[in-house]
Amino acid sequence: MLLELAVADAYGAGFEYADEMIVNNDLSRYVEHPRFRLNPGSYTDDTQMSIAIAEVIVAQAPWTPEVLADSFVRAFKRDEREGYSRSFYHFLGEIQDGEEFLTKINPDSDKSGGAMRAAPIGIYSTPEKVIEAATIQAAITHNTSDGINAAVAAALMSHYFIYRLGEKRKLGRFLEGYVSGEWNKPWEGKVKSKGWMSVRAAITAVMRNDSMSELLQDCIAFTGDVDTVAAIALAAGSCSEEITQDIPNHLVTALENGAYGRDYLIELDKQLMSLVGKKIG
Repeated sequence: MLLELAVADAYGAGFEYADEMIVNNDLSRYVEHPRFRLNPGSYTDDTQMSIAIAEVIVAQAPWTPEVLADSFVRAFKRDEREGYSRSFYHFLGEIQDGEEFLTKINPDSDKSGGAMRAAPIGIYSTPEKVIEAATIQAAITHNTSDGINAAVAAALMSHYFIYRLGEKRKLGRFLEGYVSGEWNKPWEGKVKSKGWMSVRAAITAVMRNDSMSELLQDCIAFTGDVDTVAAIALAAGSCSEEITQDIPNHLVTALENGAYGRDYLIELDKQLMSLVGKKIG
């Protein structure tokens, strides 16, 4: 899950709100964004915050705002990187720990931050536990109905496939049974910054594609906030028996491999998925 999420994030980062780059969406390589300073093959905040979530789950630490905020700060401090919004990047740079994070954060966003990091939560054993955990983590930064609903839907996407709860063509209807939103309605057009938009687009792409390579290209083709769309979609798609796992190997090998890069993601992924079906949290 985490490796595929990171590949999608890093690939999408070259196309985020850069509609003129769409001609390069052929999966042949990571492309350099025309405006953002990010080395091709580097992942962004979507992956880093998903790592922070996964680390809390794997450690089986208490699922509290304090513990989660500490994990967000720690992940950033040890490996500062571009990709965060400018204001949130500076915020993380100025605070020291989770307690200060919670004291100073303005948690009223309805954008995609709560959803982009929610996929690992799908390993919890019941939809109810997934909903509870996704809500707690989203409310730290996105304590709005849209922000929370988007995060819950994103977490339930991976849960649906991990636990084989149905065919992927029924994913949208499944989500509508648990969380408010038109999740079964196909998304069309550019994806803007609202969290529900990224999740709707990701659901649409997952339901209509049968391979990971097609899924990744389809996510980018929406244009707009496509790294987040792709990260959410491929995290879920990596858990689906109906989707061929054919991410081009050159994208995997070209993914960054520093201290928290490809090899770290693969190992953390193994630890995370080993908890599937177990009583945790």
